[in-house]
Amino acid sequence: MTAPRSIEFFFDYSCPYAYLGFTQIEAAAARAGATLSLEPMLLGGVFRANDTPQKLFATLSPQKARHNGEDMARWAELFGVTLRMPAEHPFRTVEALRATIVTGVDPKVIRGFYDMYWVHNRPVSDQAVMREVLTTAGHDADAVLAKIVGDDVKDDLRKRTDRAIAHGIFGAPAFVVDEKRMYWGQDRLHMALSLPAEEVYFRTPRADTSERKDKMHTVEFFWDFSSPFAYLGSTQLPALAARTGTTIVSRPMLLGGLFKAIGQVDVPLSTWSQQKQRYYFDDMHRWAEHWTVPFKFPSRFPMNTVKALRAYLALPETRRADFQKKVFAAYWAEDRDIADDAVLSELIGDGASDVLAKTQDPAVKQELIAATKYAEQKGVFGAPTFLVDDKDLYWGQDRIVLVERALA
Repeated sequence: MTAPRSIEFFFDYSCPYAYLGFTQIEAAAARAGATLSLEPMLLGGVFRANDTPQKLFATLSPQKARHNGEDMARWAELFGVTLRMPAEHPFRTVEALRATIVTGVDPKVIRGFYDMYWVHNRPVSDQAVMREVLTTAGHDADAVLAKIVGDDVKDDLRKRTDRAIAHGIFGAPAFVVDEKRMYWGQDRLHMALSLPAEEVYFRTPRADTSERKDKMHTVEFFWDFSSPFAYLGSTQLPALAARTGTTIVSRPMLLGGLFKAIGQVDVPLSTWSQQKQRYYFDDMHRWAEHWTVPFKFPSRFPMNTVKALRAYLALPETRRADFQKKVFAAYWAEDRDIADDAVLSELIGDGASDVLAKTQDPAVKQELIAATKYAEQKGVFGAPTFLVDDKDLYWGQDRIVLVERALA
């Protein structure tokens, strides 16, 4: 992908990930040689347009909420910044956003409001707080605050929010590259800028652990054939193991069974707004392109993967990895029906009829149930999930960079 000429950073002060993204965006855009435009938007307005709950964090399962808290802390540590979740979150931000617009979207003002919210946990639309931020940034606080009640500033914020919605933005932070490609999340900044992840996120080079013998690590990889991101993540595990000397332990699970156990809908994608669904379809293809692996969203989705998972467990351990690779590719790159016995027989190869017969064996069925229960007990709530040394849980193929950092 060619280097971007321009990048727009859409943000609201109420999003911790937007705060994290802001701490990196100026330096990253400069490294990429891209012109940066900082774009305030009212996240509540974006949520309303996408039928998203205003307090989105309150809708998360306990497992996902716990992971999100750990995830934010990891990114803050990676970026070398302080992040504290306010007990009163979310604070009202509309007045602070209007004040930001009045100042010409001054980066010093943005930095001040973010520090107030996510470092000092102070309400950013409070008059005293706004005065302190504006004055510290070198602005006439009285003059700025007198203008934030004007219809022209209100209309300006509304138009910026409408433009964000028109770009397909459904959350923060969002990056619009060259006025056409949209990326969501501080963890997509390297893709938006066409830069290596190390240049964007890591202040020090990735450690070389290939020759280290003092500490042997284990990564448990939780997956189901039904997840496109599990397929994408699986393609990177051999290289990760080779670079770090890590032992990868494969943990199949029935994702639908896990969702039922933790009270999550069976197909989360179906509950998302059209904008978010459209974005994630693009995101899957971007990751496939990023990792140069084949990908084609299947015509049969969702797929019943019970028999394929049981077949995996019915195989001798020495044959499981090859079967897993073939089934993932058959479904996510070749659009084949992996619930069909004929397809599974071909993918299994030698002894296919015996393996398929074993998928009806009560012992094999119980093994899949037990594997899914094990995932639930470990706090897994989606696929792929990586559990490092039986203590640190990472969700999503886009967290492999953090997994590797933890191993290093």
